[in-house]
Amino acid sequence: MSRTASPSTQKLYSLVRVCRVWRLGRSTVYWQRLPRPQSVTRPGPLGPCADEDLVHHIRTILADTPFHGEGYRKVWARLRYASLRTSKRRVLRLMREHQLLAPQRRGRRPGPKVHDGTITTTRVNEMWGTDLTATLTVAEGQAAIFFAVDHCSLECVGIHAAQRGTRFEALEPIRQGVREYFGAFAPQAAQGLTLLRHDHGSQYVSHDFQDEIAFLGIESSPAFVRAPEGNGCAERFVRILKENLLWVRTFATVEELRQALLDFKRTYNQNWIIQRHGYKTPAQVRREQLQALPLAA
Repeated sequence: MSRTASPSTQKLYSLVRVCRVWRLGRSTVYWQRLPRPQSVTRPGPLGPCADEDLVHHIRTILADTPFHGEGYRKVWARLRYASLRTSKRRVLRLMREHQLLAPQRRGRRPGPKVHDGTITTTRVNEMWGTDLTATLTVAEGQAAIFFAVDHCSLECVGIHAAQRGTRFEALEPIRQGVREYFGAFAPQAAQGLTLLRHDHGSQYVSHDFQDEIAFLGIESSPAFVRAPEGNGCAERFVRILKENLLWVRTFATVEELRQALLDFKRTYNQNWIIQRHGYKTPAQVRREQLQALPLAA
């Protein structure tokens, strides 16, 4: 395009204008125009296989995983599960050379920190985070999606869809989690769950919502205003949910959406791997911690 002349001015389009229209970075264009070496000789031992074969294994892993947007670290971990031991830097180099890395959004300059940056816990069932998002259904229009995640294992403990995003619907994921992980829905049933992190949405600051979590023995922990990173565990789950379900499927009704969310919850808890837990799934983290409790006692 930069070699094409404008029909009105008879001047060549500039690279700046072409990149602006196509929404491309000029650095990407310049990088693509660089001459590529015919072969790259990597120093050191060959590893489990040659670069061409390793790229084939990487493509197979990316095609087989039920998730979208997994980075080179998780690909490296899944290669180890497949008995292909190599370095992270080699996986990163090959994925970059073959344009297999997940696209990243451009960030903005961060402001001053409003907290110390620590929102995770060391034990499951100590702190949950909850939030909502929305999607469209074909027959019934917009639907609200509520969910709750554990701040230690990042496990989805409850998820729900409704046509109206009311305070009562916002409580449903909490009820699901309390019934499943604490065994009953009764006064002070979730006393071990000390905190529930949420934002300042009208559903979460309502009296009904606050009264019910207090009834269960949970303390409210609202995030800082205009600081979504305070509810970062829930925000991260929103991105995973959108990239792997809401943006790749359509739903006829809210009930069809609700059933798909429950299926996704099971797939996520059993298959999503987390780096800070040694590339274990949320279900593995919870199972190992709960099995260690009788031994500690």
